[in-house]
Amino acid sequence: MSNPAWPELAWSAWADTAETLHMWTQIVGKTRLALTPLQNHWWNVPLYVTARGLGTSAMEYHDDVLDIEFDFRDHVLRLRMGSGKNEFLALKPQSVAEFYRKYLQCLDAMGISVKIWPMPVELPHPIRFDLDTQHKSYDADYVHRFWQVLTQTEKVFRAWAPGFLGKVSPAHFFWGSFDFAVTRFSGRPAPPRPGADSIQREAYSHEVISAGFWPGNGGYGHAAFYCYAAPVPDGLSEKTIAPPAAFWDKNLGEFILKYDDLRLDLSPETTLLKFLENAYSAAADSAKWDRKLLDRNFPDPKSAGSGTVST
Repeated sequence: MSNPAWPELAWSAWADTAETLHMWTQIVGKTRLALTPLQNHWWNVPLYVTARGLGTSAMEYHDDVLDIEFDFRDHVLRLRMGSGKNEFLALKPQSVAEFYRKYLQCLDAMGISVKIWPMPVELPHPIRFDLDTQHKSYDADYVHRFWQVLTQTEKVFRAWAPGFLGKVSPAHFFWGSFDFAVTRFSGRPAPPRPGADSIQREAYSHEVISAGFWPGNGGYGHAAFYCYAAPVPDGLSEKTIAPPAAFWDKNLGEFILKYDDLRLDLSPETTLLKFLENAYSAAADSAKWDRKLLDRNFPDPKSAGSGTVST
């Protein structure tokens, strides 16, 4: 029996909507990129899960602040300034080009001038935002389901967090790759990444183990949780981890737990927590991380937070 907290999210049922939403999040994300100074590993650019959707958090604009939020309950994009100026844009079936035009009009009405490069990133065949009439779908029900999965995933990320004492990222939504991730660091610099562009060089300047959720974009076709190490240590691909549904994907080079396997589990939160901890342990041990320095005894899932994980 499925758990209503983890709704069905078959990629084939909402792929067109997800691809449109991906472009919309890139438009808003590029605004954050333009208005914030570079932070290590691009931590200044992602979006964050909010009580209603995805948002930028407050961004400085001259002597004011701006935040932008995708509200996936009322299905509007809200733009708010500390001075009280507000604009909103309905989230509904419309092309990326139309959304982009209306979005720029909202910024202009608030007196905000920001330069956005109109070309999407991290895609094999990008279409300029102002020319993209191909992506124009918006299924509000599936967008709400997607947000619901993100909120549930973040709860488990929080339950997992007490077991690590080293440098760790916030839980971010990366609009380039359209996935939700948290990353742990060994503290050691990483060797140069072969063929890396400027984005990858900054992102992978140090050894990392990253875990997250993505809905199946990029050709994978299935919503899934993942965990990978960069650089990939010798022997990691030979490891077998719990839960039994988890596996090493040779093509991706990372551990995978498909979302459909998780959501039909009797205790999805506990199973996801087990996947995160076991995948991290396998990667950290293979990479010879100093776990005596970085880890502490992981708390009983029943006591991790206020009811975050139940058994």
